[in-house]
Parts: sequence; structure tokens; C-alpha cells
Amino acid sequence: MTIHYVRRCLTGLAIISLSVPLMAQNQVRILQSNAAGDRVHIIDPATNSVVGEITGIEAAHGVSASPDGTRVYVSNEADETLDVAEMATKKVIKKIPLSGRPNNISITPDGRKVYVGIRQAVGSNPGVADVIDTASLTKVKSIRTEGPVHNLYVTPDGKFVVAGEAGGEGHVSVLDAKADVPAWNIKLGEGIRPMAMSKNPDGSTNQLFVQIGDFNGFVVVDFQGRKEVTRITLPKLAAGRIPLISGSSESHGMAVTADQKTLVVCSRLNNALYAYSLPDLKVIGKADLSGKGAAWVTLTPDGKRAYVADPVGNQTLVVDIPSLKEVAKIKVGQVPKRNFTMVAPSRTATN
Repeated sequence: MTIHYVRRCLTGLAIISLSVPLMAQNQVRILQSNAAGDRVHIIDPATNSVVGEITGIEAAHGVSASPDGTRVYVSNEADETLDVAEMATKKVIKKIPLSGRPNNISITPDGRKVYVGIRQAVGSNPGVADVIDTASLTKVKSIRTEGPVHNLYVTPDGKFVVAGEAGGEGHVSVLDAKADVPAWNIKLGEGIRPMAMSKNPDGSTNQLFVQIGDFNGFVVVDFQGRKEVTRITLPKLAAGRIPLISGSSESHGMAVTADQKTLVVCSRLNNALYAYSLPDLKVIGKADLSGKGAAWVTLTPDGKRAYVADPVGNQTLVVDIPSLKEVAKIKVGQVPKRNFTMVAPSRTATN
């Protein structure tokens, strides 16, 4: 083999490699709504800094995003609408009228429907979940629930919607997401706060974790068995530490890591984020927070960072999950509560 031939081969390989498009990495953003403000803050978890804002959404409550990362959906309590914003322009392009005052929202895995919990009785129904078609950007149906809905979630497999009653007897209404009709419900006795779900290897829902009333802990529900399994109280504060609040949603916010190995649980009372192992639900440890109350949490896709909303301190706190240490604090708007992890899929880059 001559040197000239080798050079020609290397040159050809270089030309081929330059002609193959490079794949950009998925873009991850944390969306933080502000319940007493008029905007959603967009956080880059790589730098833990605010890189954008979506404005003009008064009393933003629930927030979600399309699977392709092009749209952001926000429930607007002031206008009783679901506001739709384009991620590219950060502008609201549509305000969809709802059945009443909205609370939390959730989107199906395929991005075709957004479900909105309505925090009031509607007509003869004690509560409803509004169904939004994302192609036409219209409300296409309202599904009856057993009470006004505060928190609402689509199951990991997209087959069901789990809607929690704001008060009353604490019903959790499970809705069939294909037919958009009630499927079954379970009564837990106190108003339903945030919820989280673990899944089986086939993607179906395994357990439902439910925070209720003023209980500083959570209820474990067997989803397939449709029954309560146990109630777990969060650890008591160590000697010398003073409770932050008492009698008001003492445990509020929880999430399961993508690998299904860890459940993180906010305690507003203890001003801490606890970690439990799955499936055995043993306490791994806790991260003491510098803020003034943990009200909601979302996780990065790799499960290594938790973003905890601090509505009193008007900031989002960042916790490193492996070490359970607070590593950053990000100033956001007024009374930040709900947050959401948006992942925009990789796009082909030309350079």
C-alpha cells in the first residue's frame, strides 16, 4: 500500500464524516410557574440560570409542554383558560376557555391531549377534568370527577388520568384516557395534594403515591388492586430544628426518578426533600433546604437533580439527589409552585 493511496483513503473518510449531520443532544429545560405572578420562568439545568420567560399569564398554576418541545401549556387561574405558548417566540398564541377555574394540568405521552383539573363544581357534576385537543387547540370534552380537581396526572403509559379532589372526602378519580370517561375511584378521607406514580417493566402503573390534607407523609395505593396499601409518615425533625409550618399541606410535592429506583418527597413542615428507595420504600436520606418551604418538585431526566419550588422565598432550589445536598438557588417570580421538566428531542444539526 503506497503513501499516496493511504492519503486518498483518509481524505475520502474526512469528506464522508463531514457530510454526516451531527446530532444535537436533547435540550432540557425546567419550567417554573408563578402562582402570584404573570409569567413562567425557563431554567437551563446545565447552568441553573433563567434563560427565558413566558409572560402575560396571570396566576399561572399548572405547566406542561409538548413532547417535541415546541409548545408550553399553562393553566391561567385569572382568565380561566389554558394558555398555549410557542417555545421559539416565548409568546402566548392561544387562550382556550375552560369550564371553570383551573388548577394542575397534564399532557399525554403522544402530546395529543392536555387534561386540565377544574377546581369547582360544573353544572350537575361535582367536578370535571377538561380535555383539550392539541391539534385544534379546543376543549373537546369535560369528564365527570367525584369532586373539584386540584391535582391531575396522566399515567406513564398514557392510558389513564388520575384526578385528585381538592377537599371533601378525598376522592381520587381515575379516568379512561382513551374513551375519556370515568373508570374507577378511591376515597382517602382528606383533600388530595400532589401525587406521583411508579411503573411496572411493561410501562403500566404500579403504585400511586398520594399526599393528603395536613399529613406530613403520603399514602401508597396499589393501582391495579385499586386499594390503599399503607401510609408513610415522614421522619421527625432532628433535635434543635424547628418546624417551618404546621397544619397547611405539610407534605406537598413528590416525584419518581426515571429509573424507578427513587421516590423524592417534599416536606414543607420540615423544609426538606426526602428520598425513599423503590420498591421497598425505605428512607435513603434527606436534603435540608435553605428556603422557606418545599411546595413542588420536578426531576431532570437522568434523575440526578431535583428542582424544588420555594413559594415563600420566591426561588427554585436545586438538590443533587445522589448526595442529597442543595447545590444552587435560582430567583424566579412571585410564589413559584408547579414546575415541569421539558425535554426537546434531538434535532439534526448541520454543523
